[in-house]
Amino acid sequence: MRPPRPPRDAASTPWEKRGPRPGPQKYGPRDFPRDHDGPVTLYGFHSVVEALSNPKRKIIRLMATENALARLAEANVPTRVEPEIVRPGAIDRLLTPDSVHQGLYLEAEALRIPTLKTIPADGLVLVLDQITDPHNVGAIVRTAAAFAVDAIVTTARHSPEATGVLAKSASGGLEHVPLILIQNLARGLEDLEARGYLRIGLDSEGPATLDDTPLGSGGVALVLGAEGKGLRQLTRQTCDVLARLDMPGAIKSLNVSNAAAISLHCVRRSKPARSG
Repeated sequence: MRPPRPPRDAASTPWEKRGPRPGPQKYGPRDFPRDHDGPVTLYGFHSVVEALSNPKRKIIRLMATENALARLAEANVPTRVEPEIVRPGAIDRLLTPDSVHQGLYLEAEALRIPTLKTIPADGLVLVLDQITDPHNVGAIVRTAAAFAVDAIVTTARHSPEATGVLAKSASGGLEHVPLILIQNLARGLEDLEARGYLRIGLDSEGPATLDDTPLGSGGVALVLGAEGKGLRQLTRQTCDVLARLDMPGAIKSLNVSNAAAISLHCVRRSKPARSG
């Protein structure tokens, strides 16, 4: 049984009773750190196209086959730097054997990203509790970009780097959804609470379905745990509510990236994305 939550003090009122949030604030460079230490490696058509199309992404090096360059030209994507025209094998040697690069390899500077205090107070964020597989995290990033998620929050430890396999699986999503790295997940959830966010832990044993969970008018943070382990106990205790996804079929569990997609669809039906 879930242990009772400790009583809240005056500085931490229940989410449904919170008053108006603070007005706009000015932020400095430290509020927007890099999403990765050193250059990042991107490969594959969609990942490279989105990076080249992102004016905030500084390009260092572009390697491309003749066919891949022709695809970029056909799609009217500027290379922004002088490309190195190579044979596919030259890119193969820079990557693992199972990497599907489609004739494109890019090195770029890491992006500047927001912090928890700079994301919109009425936004939608995903919080990942020790999801370490880069394919899963990349798929979640891609889905998050499709549903206009404001940020993905995870810990600096127990999370894959925003490069390589993750970036390929994200299929360009990293250019649209910032990956915010924090040191302590429970403390990060408390910071989201202070900003007016309702923290919903996805749990197969949640007392109500996500569809039946009131979302309120503030921000919403969907908290997902790793496959097999689920949410850690402290993470569960730090959430405001737990909610489940009911599956009518014989298989009751989903891959975490699929669970993220269904959960975001449920939330977006009640909380549409901001226009513009």
